[in-house]
Amino acid sequence: MSVRSQPRISVVTPFYNTKDYLGECIASVLAQSHSNFEYLLVNNMSTDGSREIAESFAQRDSRIRLVDNERLLSQIDNYNGALALIAPDAKYVKMVQADDVAYPECLERLAAVAESDRNVGIVSSFYLWGDELCGVVVSKDAAVLPGREACRRTLLERRQFTGSQTTVLYRADIVRARRPFYPTGRHFFDSDAAFEIMLDHDLGYVPQILSFSRRDNDGSVLTEVLSYHPLLLHFYMTMERYGALVLAGEELRQARRALRHEYFSYLGTQAVRLRNRNFWRYHQKGLASLGQDIPWHSVAGYALSEMARLALNPESTVERAFPQFARRVGALLHPSRRKADD
Repeated sequence: MSVRSQPRISVVTPFYNTKDYLGECIASVLAQSHSNFEYLLVNNMSTDGSREIAESFAQRDSRIRLVDNERLLSQIDNYNGALALIAPDAKYVKMVQADDVAYPECLERLAAVAESDRNVGIVSSFYLWGDELCGVVVSKDAAVLPGREACRRTLLERRQFTGSQTTVLYRADIVRARRPFYPTGRHFFDSDAAFEIMLDHDLGYVPQILSFSRRDNDGSVLTEVLSYHPLLLHFYMTMERYGALVLAGEELRQARRALRHEYFSYLGTQAVRLRNRNFWRYHQKGLASLGQDIPWHSVAGYALSEMARLALNPESTVERAFPQFARRVGALLHPSRRKADD
């Protein structure tokens, strides 16, 4: 296929102090088999030499457009600002995060599915998260799934169809119509944007590994967050925010009841395990975006059930842990009394 016959794609990489990975990311985009793209690199006031890396590539490839933010932005504001700068003639938009990699056929394969059906608003694929293969089998017969069916399966089967920002391709007119593109004040802003797109548009899917997302295992903040079971919080929040839009009647009630039971039970077990303040703040912040707070009395009830279960285990340390546990349950029932060293 000639360059002129290929659909125009805006590839976007916002970056901030990612010099260790940025060069590999940029090189992977420039090596795409699909040639008709602009590459927008947005520097968020980097101080570690990342900008110099981006500039060195820009000097050698005219497809690159390097933009500098005038002030330091939050991650979501940086992402939304970058997406607002896409080329006016772009038909599709592809985000590639600065520490990730797009494999050579990524743009070509994603765009081919998007071109096959005008109702497709977002296209995803298999991807690697570190050394873990992620993705789902959408259909044996088709590369396109009705968007609302994808939303239903997300809630009922707890499937993640869209992965991270690096995994998906968006239709450019959808990106332009959503300002800001990613909803602000959300724990999982990229997943929420994808879900909202699928409410009105179909999902395309490529059963091929097309990207690599770096998995952080170095003891950083991200590693700590992964121990907080963010996926369960994500599905709970998705059900609370969108469940009534794609489910109804008894199906909605049962699905919501089961998810609430699992989530609150999880919080109860974590209370018994004396999780630190960062854990509770993480979940409180997520629930606050729904206008909710942690239901402390329910969590305390689940915690008591967990304590009773542990008491039946002759190898447990219930007797030794009980004084601490009693204090924790009291704190759950009366959050205002929680001590600073909680």
